[in-house]
Amino acid sequence: MNIIINENQRGFLYKNGVFKRLLTPGKHYYSKLRGYSILTNQVEGMVSNNLTPLDVLMEDKHFADNTIHISVKENTIALHFIDERIVETLIPGQYTYWNIFKKHTFKAIDISKPEVCYEDISFSTFDYIPIKLYKKLEVPEGQIALLYFNGKLERELSSGIYFFWNNSIKVTHQLVDLRIQQLDIGGQEILTADKVSLRINFVCSYKIIDPIKLVTTLSNFELQIYILTQLALREYIGKFRFDEFLEQKNGIADFVLQKLQEKQSEYYIEFISAGIKDIVLPGEIRDIMNTVLVAEKTAQANVISRREEVASTRSLLNTAKLMDENQTLFKLKELEYLERICDKIGHISLSGGNNVLTQLHELLVSK
Repeated sequence: MNIIINENQRGFLYKNGVFKRLLTPGKHYYSKLRGYSILTNQVEGMVSNNLTPLDVLMEDKHFADNTIHISVKENTIALHFIDERIVETLIPGQYTYWNIFKKHTFKAIDISKPEVCYEDISFSTFDYIPIKLYKKLEVPEGQIALLYFNGKLERELSSGIYFFWNNSIKVTHQLVDLRIQQLDIGGQEILTADKVSLRINFVCSYKIIDPIKLVTTLSNFELQIYILTQLALREYIGKFRFDEFLEQKNGIADFVLQKLQEKQSEYYIEFISAGIKDIVLPGEIRDIMNTVLVAEKTAQANVISRREEVASTRSLLNTAKLMDENQTLFKLKELEYLERICDKIGHISLSGGNNVLTQLHELLVSK
């Protein structure tokens, strides 16, 4: 049996199924009749030979000198580099690579603890690590994350990107928004002192001051401040009759905000502002209010109309007094009206050539 081993190959020589040695590149002759067989292997990447245990192969000096072996332990991963460039991540197990034309190196990373040591590994390296091995946590700007190990609060994380190893410790987190937030109190049915039902839509804004104490001390804090605001609204509106409330409605925001700020230290938040969005009246009350409004506006229109009539009459009286005292002014006014009347008449016939203005005046003022 003649066989040629190429430069990029190696051959495993067996006799009667027992490994004898590693064959180097060149031409080799062995007789099948004497029980010889040869298994060739490309010398790139991982050694592919499932016929012989690694310990037996390593007894061959040529095989040992041309391969590199790595054993990845439990709770450890290994970064695999070829010619100093990362190519993959190895999970716990045994690996053997040909180390002839390309240089294989490895870097072991301890993943027994959830914390990632960024001195050993960079963010870009995670592109080569299977996603099942780690947890990626992103904290947006303006928020913080409360980090938990096995349900126990570990610490607070500021905005940024974090990585944690997936192991026996369960890593969870809770995002908390530190920006100013708005709480809507909508559709509140509240009775005034005289039993008029009003529907109030209210809004307040706040921001969280101590997120750790808030989360560890309060359960569903948004519901609690919702109820606190609701009670403050009922307290203010309930002490006024309907007409009184309409006069005092501008003070409700200041009253509620003051009540909220008195309690804010207990909720680890700071209330910024509060205000009414709208007030919805019952149908019958709304109709009455509309009627009153129409009556008020009608009365105001009548007052304005009378005021204009008085001003117009006073102006006419003053004009009449001036014309009575000044005949020239009277004549000018008379000519002005004659001019206006003549503009409306298409044809006028006069007799005689003297005193035309007098005849025209007599014609116009005659019965």
